[in-house]
Amino acid sequence: MAEASDRFLRACRREPVDRTPVWFMRQAGRSLPEYRAIRARASLADIVADPDLCAQVTLQPVERLGVDAAILFADITTPLAGLGIECEIREGVGPVIERPVRTPADVDRLRPFDAQEAVAPLLRAIELLREASAVPLIGFAGAPFTLASYVVDGRPARHLTATRSLLRHDPPTFDLLMARLTRMTIDYLGAQVRAGAQAVQLFDSWVGELSPYDYERAVLPHMRTLFRALAGLDVPTIHFGTDTSGLLGLMASAGGDVIGLDWRIPLADGWSQVPDRAVQGNLDPTLLLGPFDRVAEQARWILEGAAGRPGHVFNLGHGVLPATDPDDLRRLVDMVHEESATRPISETSGVAAA
Repeated sequence: MAEASDRFLRACRREPVDRTPVWFMRQAGRSLPEYRAIRARASLADIVADPDLCAQVTLQPVERLGVDAAILFADITTPLAGLGIECEIREGVGPVIERPVRTPADVDRLRPFDAQEAVAPLLRAIELLREASAVPLIGFAGAPFTLASYVVDGRPARHLTATRSLLRHDPPTFDLLMARLTRMTIDYLGAQVRAGAQAVQLFDSWVGELSPYDYERAVLPHMRTLFRALAGLDVPTIHFGTDTSGLLGLMASAGGDVIGLDWRIPLADGWSQVPDRAVQGNLDPTLLLGPFDRVAEQARWILEGAAGRPGHVFNLGHGVLPATDPDDLRRLVDMVHEESATRPISETSGVAAA
């Protein structure tokens, strides 16, 4: 039976565990006072550029919250500089790119990506984390479409007008950009795993803006290329997107050992769409801004939906919100561990009940 040091990895492989593993997207960040103290003297870019500081921030939630995995602290736009794309993280706005990529000439100007040159401090932070962390380390990257949405629109844009226009009106240029971002992501995650990451997650935060038709035509081929390459790394892969209830089957066909579910679909229903995969999720993050009894009520409902089947990683349906009380996150971790330890393990290996 899995112990705390490996229950997350075992769950990703749909193997039995002693209790459901828990970690949170954005578990390192503004909800933690110790992180805010560091941000008072260092920007996000400063933290990512300092291996010791990056490792310290990555481990803060492990020590405070008792989660079963650490996730490398960085931004999904971090590797873009390695392509020659200048990106600024603006407070209250997010990633801003003053020179969007929208033409074949723009794509041709992108530099070849060299992970050792582009993100050397981050790779060193991974090495330090493997020496220091008592739980597995998750590496991560933005999925190619989500990166494309920033690169083409130039900043977070609710309807991705420029990105979707390029996809539909100039498919060859969009495809060329997606191919470059896919190759970069393969190299970036490969470097993370070689440095010591024990699992990787793809964040497709904006893919839910697409119809299944557009996803299948313009995104799915690149995601299949990406996951085929990641399979050679021999670590669990997590495929996560938001507002993707209508895309789950397509996402699973693209790849990923674990499919992330947001809060817009019951866990059992989401799992029934990807019955041959592990699943991750899927508590609404806003619940943690209210009374804890509501948090506990819905967390139990999610565990009931998992029904003790091997292959469930408990997480939120998206990232921890800044106003979240860290003490409530700790209570949630403890509650999920305690509740799942008392539930019988199903004989069904991660296949949702009909």
